[in-house]
Amino acid sequence: MKTKSSAPKHEAYGIWLVLVMTAVSISLFAGAAKWTAQSIAVNERNNTYNKTVAAAEAATEVVLSYMSRDFLNQSYSPSRMDYYGHQIPTGDWASDYEFRDNHDHINHTQVSSTSTMRVTNLTSQFAGLYGLAYGCQIKGRARSINSRYDISATVQQDFQLASIPVFQFAIFYAMDLEVHPGPAMVITGKVHGNANIYTRPGATLDYKDDVGATGRIYTNRHPSDPTAPSSGTLKFWKQKTDGVSCLTLPIASNNSPAAVRGILELPPFGENPLSNDGQERYYNKCDLIVMVTQTNISVKTGLWDGWDSVTPDLNPGKTNASFSFISTNSSFYDAREGKLTLLTELDVGKLGTWMTNSATGASVNSDAIYKTGHSLASVYIYDARNSGSKLPAVRLINGQYLPPSGLTVATRLPLYVKGHFNAPDTTVGQTNTASTKPSSLLGDAITLLSSSWNDASGSNSLSTRTPVNTTVNAAFLAGIVQTTNASGTKHYSGGVENFPRFLENWSSGTLTYNGSMVVMFPSQFATNWWITPGTYYNAPTRKWAFDLNFLDYNKLPPATPQVRKLVRSGWSVVSGT
Repeated sequence: MKTKSSAPKHEAYGIWLVLVMTAVSISLFAGAAKWTAQSIAVNERNNTYNKTVAAAEAATEVVLSYMSRDFLNQSYSPSRMDYYGHQIPTGDWASDYEFRDNHDHINHTQVSSTSTMRVTNLTSQFAGLYGLAYGCQIKGRARSINSRYDISATVQQDFQLASIPVFQFAIFYAMDLEVHPGPAMVITGKVHGNANIYTRPGATLDYKDDVGATGRIYTNRHPSDPTAPSSGTLKFWKQKTDGVSCLTLPIASNNSPAAVRGILELPPFGENPLSNDGQERYYNKCDLIVMVTQTNISVKTGLWDGWDSVTPDLNPGKTNASFSFISTNSSFYDAREGKLTLLTELDVGKLGTWMTNSATGASVNSDAIYKTGHSLASVYIYDARNSGSKLPAVRLINGQYLPPSGLTVATRLPLYVKGHFNAPDTTVGQTNTASTKPSSLLGDAITLLSSSWNDASGSNSLSTRTPVNTTVNAAFLAGIVQTTNASGTKHYSGGVENFPRFLENWSSGTLTYNGSMVVMFPSQFATNWWITPGTYYNAPTRKWAFDLNFLDYNKLPPATPQVRKLVRSGWSVVSGT
């Protein structure tokens, strides 16, 4: 008898279960492998795309660097777009990409620029300012050629190459900026510092507009300032920003404060007036050049008219010929500097009369300046006399009413202003500058003297130097004596509140000022440290404001300096290209 053997049922079920589970596992593994492969492919494709975007951006940055370099060096031209477009990335990584422009030209980037500079509002961190700017656009198109995927990407950058007038700032410092007023103070315009800002008021200090420092904004005093900390209140009504872009003049040197001072110096022998430095020098920018020597006073036109000699309007043709608006026989004692001054004095009222060709004496119609129709509005003054122990300086008098087109006066020497300046309305505290003319004053330092100043009282006691209320409407660009620790003794610069210097007992007087305060370099001639009020001056009641006229390009002072900056306004990945 044969016996039929068979596996128990539960063993058969186990075998089938193993087979099913194996099939499921194989299926899951296959799915996972497929998913992994797809995921790897997607990641690889994404990585390739991201790298291609980066390559396209690099193409725009290469072009942008060339355009920015040339603009800062004053050699930029919108006619050179093809030259800029041929600048593409190079190096090992760049060989993995092909660069083309919108017209499919290989090794080329799409670049465009407005044909001329236009006055326009600025963007980005400079919102609220305007500049004379080129509007530019770059499209960098890259294609990956050494990967599994044929991927292209296009990056677009929009930007401005802008010249920004510095007098748009209420306060602009190329060095450390210190603002520590004792009484309450309001700063009504933008504030910029190319280094650090230190601000610690004695009362309330209101910053009504943006405040930015290339370094940091500290709410304490400078480490070398010996003044005891105060406990006033700071109010920042708008942006307060550390680490903003540095704003520099387009000169060829390193743009240090000492180098920037060169804009007020005579050009060195052989310098091309159209060079970077040459274009920024006031000697080349001003309409009239006044030269004073031991034996002579001469006036000539500026670069615009080939430095043509101008005929004296008093006793022309005679040995004692001279100009009605220039004199050199005044002097006074500056108690801060502890020196007598050696003055070249400019009578602004007489200058205006002379400029409008109604001067007393011989006619000057034969001079080229009256044939071209050129508007005379700026004067550069250079005093080459041997000053000995005296302080060589320039003083402006009779300046309440300016010439028709306004007035800029520049000198390398300390500059004094006596009485009302550019102030048809001398109401105390008046801030309406609708009737004023565009004006700026530039020098080694700027000292304001009231209309009651008497030269004979300069060396007398402070109590004898009593001012009358005075109004000055002009942008200032000058140097300061910086806060420092000299041989263990600390000295305070005096801060913005003492940037305009005083020599009178202003305890009961008011100084009304509308303008812009710009500090670019250390003073070279007027170098004595600021001293706490009560010694050579007492501070005035300050009715100060930023001149809103300077926010209109057509109302800027003649020959206003302009810093140059690349202003980025837009970045995007462009599809479909």
